[in-house]
Amino acid sequence: MEEELDALAVNQTWKIVPKTIDMNVIGSKWVYKAELKADDALERLKARLVAKGFSKVDGVDFSETLSPVVKPTTIIMVLTLATVKNWTLHQLDVKNVFLYGCLNTPIYMHQPLGYTDEHYPQHVCKLNRTLYGLKQTP
Repeated sequence: MEEELDALAVNQTWKIVPKTIDMNVIGSKWVYKAELKADDALERLKARLVAKGFSKVDGVDFSETLSPVVKPTTIIMVLTLATVKNWTLHQLDVKNVFLYGCLNTPIYMHQPLGYTDEHYPQHVCKLNRTLYGLKQTP
């Protein structure tokens, strides 16, 4: 959980702000996953903070959603071209890629369970960037 929170802090994912009556504040939860090696031995434990974006209302909290993905036929075409033309292929993995998206509308979230700011326990997180579970996450 510390690694996830560090990534969120470095990315300035949210800012702690006072809660007002007119805010639609969503919750969050921790999702845990055990990554295994090929021999089923434990490699590492992961924790991800996920916003409860299902409580957002279409037309009020967001206006549209989009999930940019590559079609399988496009991948096959590129791999075929690379084979025929003898190209060298490279791959890239961007850690926490979903957390780099910016938000156009204000979204407020309760502070994560177990990580409440001791100086401002009644404040909420105003999200500056997307978070897993939001409708606006790319």
